[in-house]
Amino acid sequence: MPSDDRVIRDLAASDPVGAQGAFPVGFSWGAATSSYQTEGAVHEDGRGESIWDRFCATPGAVRNGEDGTIACDSYHRYREDVALLHELGANAFRFSISWPRVLPTGRGAVNEAGLDFYDRLVDELLANGIEPLVTLYHWELPSALEDAGGWPERRTVEAFVELAEVVGRRLGDRVSRWITHNEPWVASWLGYGWGMHAPGRASVEDALAAAHHLLLSHGLACEVLRTCSRDAHVGIALDLTEAVPATSGEEDIAAAAELDGERNRWFLDAIFRAEYPADVRERFVSSVPPIAEGDLSTIAAPLDFLGVNYYTRNVVERTPDGGRRTVPQPGAPHTEMGWEVAPQSLFNILVRLRDEYAPPSIAITENGAAFTDVRREDGSVVDPERCAYLADHVEAVRRALVAGVPVSGYFVWSLLDNFEWTEGYSKRFGIVYVDYPTLERVPKSSFYRYRDLIAEK
Repeated sequence: MPSDDRVIRDLAASDPVGAQGAFPVGFSWGAATSSYQTEGAVHEDGRGESIWDRFCATPGAVRNGEDGTIACDSYHRYREDVALLHELGANAFRFSISWPRVLPTGRGAVNEAGLDFYDRLVDELLANGIEPLVTLYHWELPSALEDAGGWPERRTVEAFVELAEVVGRRLGDRVSRWITHNEPWVASWLGYGWGMHAPGRASVEDALAAAHHLLLSHGLACEVLRTCSRDAHVGIALDLTEAVPATSGEEDIAAAAELDGERNRWFLDAIFRAEYPADVRERFVSSVPPIAEGDLSTIAAPLDFLGVNYYTRNVVERTPDGGRRTVPQPGAPHTEMGWEVAPQSLFNILVRLRDEYAPPSIAITENGAAFTDVRREDGSVVDPERCAYLADHVEAVRRALVAGVPVSGYFVWSLLDNFEWTEGYSKRFGIVYVDYPTLERVPKSSFYRYRDLIAEK
């Protein structure tokens, strides 16, 4: 079996136009944001409280005590943001729904003003030739549902299905591409297992129950969206990483397999194989929640596409106490988040998905990097590291396409600098600089580099 690099070289030799121009007609070139990170207006037009509003008010939870009260003020400035997308040459935009803006207490009474905002946003996108890709859940659980138990409780699944129906019926005549959940591993483990994200719980049992219910709600919402939305294409966005053993030793190999099981296979196996991996279940045997008959077949509802959020790889070693840790790689480039820049791992993940899970289509729903961005005296922002990051990762996607991976889109994270969760406003991922005191938008050099990449492909 030839290596994937050999396949690429052979294809290039036999069909140089196809190898160089691998991006197909209709490929989605876009950018991504999320509601709490950009919208602001948390106290306006009937929006309810979310777990992130409450978490940000917890002393010490977020750097500098910052929150999303104003964020990028996209609730009021969305037309300016859409104009930037148009200038970029994007043909798609991924954004998320603020659950408490639509259903302030999570269920029941609908806040029409909240739906009106998403109506306006969708219409503005379509008027500019930009297709909306709507994410239903990007971690904004209404506080009222958390007070009733949150994602570890099965009834939250029913509430999410209600959200899917409300939003699907309102926007489904114009929106055909949907993501049910963003990064269920983060929502479950960082939010419920380790207490690092909202709602700040630290319980392995809660994390595993939350993960199961997030996946179950995904499967049920797929059916609802296909009923409500004309020509619906439904997927889920998973944050995937390549777990690489630090050495060839058995202990490091086992540690990397553990990480792969928890981060990747727990979600991929459930979605594509209707099962949870046996090794992970065995490791957490006393903490795995009850799984009702039919749950796994519901979770494995057919997908139209798989969303992949990719940022870095993890080089893993076993620690003396039997745990594991990610080992920094000396000499390798790293982002301001401390994440290694490793575009080859994106290629490796895409090929693995093709070989082991065979999704019908894959969209890179997030890919980007935080670097230190400073405005020059002339007002410009020059970010050569991000320019290189984007070019290298787009090239990894091109190589995957040539190798036969069905990639249908690429969305940079993020269009705008924004509220970066527990990091507050200290980390900038945007290709557009946001001057937070004035909310002025300034396209960085990476904006123009990405615009060129779109035009070239």
